[in-house]
Formats: sequence, C-alpha cells, structure tokens
Amino acid sequence: MARGRKSPLRIFLAPAERAQLEHWHRSTTIQAGLAKRAQIILLRAEGLALSEIARRLAVGRRLVRKWLQRFINKRIPGLADKAGRDRKPVFSPRGGGASGQAGLRAAG
Repeated sequence: MARGRKSPLRIFLAPAERAQLEHWHRSTTIQAGLAKRAQIILLRAEGLALSEIARRLAVGRRLVRKWLQRFINKRIPGLADKAGRDRKPVFSPRGGGASGQAGLRAAG
C-alpha cells in the first residue's frame, strides 16, 4: 500500500514525446542535465512516486517537482535550460575585466 500523499502531477506522453525523451535519456552526447530531466519525466509517466524518482536519481523532490511542472506547462521545450543561466565571464578576451576596467599589466 502506498504511503503519503499522491501527487497531482500526472504525465501523459504522446508517442513522439516519449520517443524524444527516450532518445535524450540514452544519448551520450547530450547535456547530462537534459538527460536527467528526460528520465524524470519518463519515470513519472510510468507511475513512479516523486519520492521514488528523487531517490533513484539522487536529486531532491523539489527538483523533481520543478521539472514535472515545467514539462506539464510547456512540454518538451520546457525542459531546456533558460537563457542567461551561465556564469558571467570574469575576464574579457581583450584583456580587460568583465566590468570594462583595464586588466593587469606586467611590471616593466
């Protein structure tokens, strides 16, 4: 008998969505985060509880819930990283700092 509350986050996949997610899950050249998100969606579609998915993938329930909600709201495009999530550069390629200040110069 199942313990705890049942999550209202139910996933029903179209055949094309399932094929795409399974491809991402098996891929060795895709970003690891995207492969893990695909696995979260696939496991939930199989009926696994959020706690079980979190335990199997060694992630928090909050993260599982986040990706399930994003998938429900935006489907496959919702699993992509949001723009601007990368770390800002510390030094520019021209030698100045990211703020536009002059870079360090060797003593001469």
